[in-house]
Amino acid sequence: MGADASGGFGPVAGLRYGALGFALAFVALPLYVTLPAHYAQQYGVPLALLGAVLLVARTLDALVDPWIGRRCDVWLNGAPGRLLGWMVLAALLLGGGFTALFFPPLRGSSALLAWCALCLVVTYLGYSLLSVLHQAWGARLGGDAVQQTRIVAWREGFALAGVICASILPTLFGLAITAALLALALAAGLALLRLVPRVQPATQPATQPPTQPPTQPPTHPQTHPQPHQLASAAGPALGVWRVPAFRRLLAVYVLNGIAAAIPATLLLFFVRDRLRTPGLEGLYLGAYFVAAALSLPFWLRAVARLGQARAWGLGMLLALLAFGWAAALGAGDRIAFTLVCLASGAALGADLAIPGAMLSLVVQKAGLAGRAEGAFFGWWTAANKMNLALAAGLALPLLQWLGYAPGQQNDAALQALTLAYCVLPCLLKLSAAALLYLFQIRPVAMETA
Repeated sequence: MGADASGGFGPVAGLRYGALGFALAFVALPLYVTLPAHYAQQYGVPLALLGAVLLVARTLDALVDPWIGRRCDVWLNGAPGRLLGWMVLAALLLGGGFTALFFPPLRGSSALLAWCALCLVVTYLGYSLLSVLHQAWGARLGGDAVQQTRIVAWREGFALAGVICASILPTLFGLAITAALLALALAAGLALLRLVPRVQPATQPATQPPTQPPTQPPTHPQTHPQPHQLASAAGPALGVWRVPAFRRLLAVYVLNGIAAAIPATLLLFFVRDRLRTPGLEGLYLGAYFVAAALSLPFWLRAVARLGQARAWGLGMLLALLAFGWAAALGAGDRIAFTLVCLASGAALGADLAIPGAMLSLVVQKAGLAGRAEGAFFGWWTAANKMNLALAAGLALPLLQWLGYAPGQQNDAALQALTLAYCVLPCLLKLSAAALLYLFQIRPVAMETA
């Protein structure tokens, strides 16, 4: 597996496992950022109708993820040849759907909208299959908190590299070259992933609870349901909700995710109207993502020293300081805002590396390792996608209600923009930090006291 001498997750294993994250992030940015402008500007599709198509397709994509998670568990537990077949099929759906989206053979608004809707469903299906499978595979590699954080950090590090490349290549080389590079990245990612051993499914029957060491009875026997309780829930995909630790962690993850997604939704408005530095969006985004990538080794050390929950809380604090500073910025503060992007990007590194690793340990402690990772990560991925929708649903109506419209630069409009871009994310981030303390940090402190 490429482990180092100490038995940890070494660079070879990190490359083999994480490389698929590059392809998945490489395709995600054009789908969410480039596609709307491409159809509106190149083909004249009405924005209102295009927005409705995107909303329906993205909502359907999020809703199907829990089902995909259960299928991924079946494939991971099955024969290697069958798993490979599903992976190749998902890659073909993703690559083919992406190419068809950006090079439609039809013209006319109605035909283009129908083509866009169909291709989005196909592309999102392929993306979700590979994404959930990739996360579940990483969780099945096992290990303690530090190793799981290292595994996730490799995946997210490659993902950040994919985002950076996807933000540059379409402008430099065009969409045709971008689609070709996506195909190559998918093929390379799948080939390398096949070299990472799959953890065999648990041999213990699902109807039997895991054996507890007789000398260490569980302190809180009702914290997690036993596997037979999970299997008897209202369906495999819904059974994960019977694990209290999963519900608590997901609550923190959702609040924190919305807090991060709102500034991403409003960035262009803030840069153009509050800072009045149009044309520097690429610089700010580049600083943000590069800082996130460079911060990953620091967060690995923080987890080893402080534990996962405290390290994540430190990342939240850094984000709060960054956006609190951003609230004081005004026209022309480009250097100061670049520093804000660097600080908030470093905080993003914690958001990327730590929560998914915490979820892997939740699965282990529930006695479901090697059995239900896909089910958990299916809901996890669905929640992440809904964060983007909730961010837009909260921030954009709030801006309009407060009296802001794009291009307005009067005091009232700018104050409204600052409230939505800086203050609202801080309030949500504080709420997430409070839940993190109540659910994760405080119980551990009480047990060790």
